[in-house]
Amino acid sequence: MTTTLRNTLILSILIVMAGCGNKQKKEENNVATEKQITAKDILGNPDYLAISYGGYRQTSRDIQPTIEELKDDMKILAAMGVKILRTYNVQLQQAPNLLKAIRQLKNEDSSFEMYVMLGAWIDCKNAWTDQAPDHNVESEQNAGEIDRAVALAKAYPDIVKVIAVGNEAMVHWATSYYVQPSVILKWVNHLQDLKQKGELPKDLWITSSDDFASWGGGDTIYHTPDLEKLIKAVDYISMHTYPYHNSHYNPEFWKVPENEQNLTDLKKTDAAMLRAFEFAKKQYNDVYKYVKSIDASKPIHIGETGWATVSNGHYGKDGSRATDEYKSGRYYELMRTWTNKENISCFYFEAFDEPWKDARNPLGSENHFGLFKVDGQAKYALWDLVDKGVFEGLTRNGNPITKTYDGDKDALMKDVLVPPIKE
Repeated sequence: MTTTLRNTLILSILIVMAGCGNKQKKEENNVATEKQITAKDILGNPDYLAISYGGYRQTSRDIQPTIEELKDDMKILAAMGVKILRTYNVQLQQAPNLLKAIRQLKNEDSSFEMYVMLGAWIDCKNAWTDQAPDHNVESEQNAGEIDRAVALAKAYPDIVKVIAVGNEAMVHWATSYYVQPSVILKWVNHLQDLKQKGELPKDLWITSSDDFASWGGGDTIYHTPDLEKLIKAVDYISMHTYPYHNSHYNPEFWKVPENEQNLTDLKKTDAAMLRAFEFAKKQYNDVYKYVKSIDASKPIHIGETGWATVSNGHYGKDGSRATDEYKSGRYYELMRTWTNKENISCFYFEAFDEPWKDARNPLGSENHFGLFKVDGQAKYALWDLVDKGVFEGLTRNGNPITKTYDGDKDALMKDVLVPPIKE
């Protein structure tokens, strides 16, 4: 081989190698600049089911779920198609630990997806004390809560896609702690300013999650200038609707009307659940109508709705008779079908039973809104997923995911309560 030919060959090899190197760098840059999933991408997307989450397994929140327990829960929820979680406060360790757990799962499996709507709890002055709550003055604790939420959003920008300022913090029946809309507006504006300054991701969405009435869908007492400003300030509306609770507090829609009183018990129950579903849709539409009159471009999603499976109080056999697993399953099916079709995110309440909520009354309804029991049994709403094997190999508290009632629907139906007759 001549010297000229050898030099030409070496040059050609170097050019090819350089081209490969440039191609590799280009691919690496493409990965680095790949579009990040944003709140706008996932909210209203039926491929990203949403749910409200608390991982507490004991009768006290002093006993925090461990990272491994949180990871077990994430695997269960991911198996059923959930990809967005809603949390409620950053006062306790659960939310920070949840973000750590999700980060670990992402590191273990690059295809794992789970995003968080991070709640910051907001109170009025003297909330939860022996002093009278002052609903016109906010708690001095609120600033620290917002700061903690900001710090977590900065630390986990790939996971935290929404910050919610307050939970049912404006509705007047929250007598222990509610604040005026001006307080929520103040903190929403603060977070929006941080986005503008580049201190928070610009595609992080800010909202407040509250009762349908607080968003203008009910009593006109809530229709104030500050609420109008708040509607314009948030990136989307997160509204709550609970026909379950209204079966006691506003029962006319729930009771069996005269023209249905000759139906079978099951048909009476199914008809009542359809009325409950229509009740929830009306509250959503009432909020929609008011919000769109203020800001026609504002998205509206459901931050909470759900149906308990146990009650020895207002909603049990001596009350509205709204409570059992069959009704809960029907409500879940109706709400998921409708919201998925209409591209509405529904943060269904909730993933797992949480026995701390009414610790002195184990049969209290607040303990039993989960789609799963504490020990990992899937309630009737999810029996079909158990049949499909989606939870195969997954556990909660060391238990495999099995059906309640041992999967015996006849046994389940014996516990169904027929709604009361309208007088």
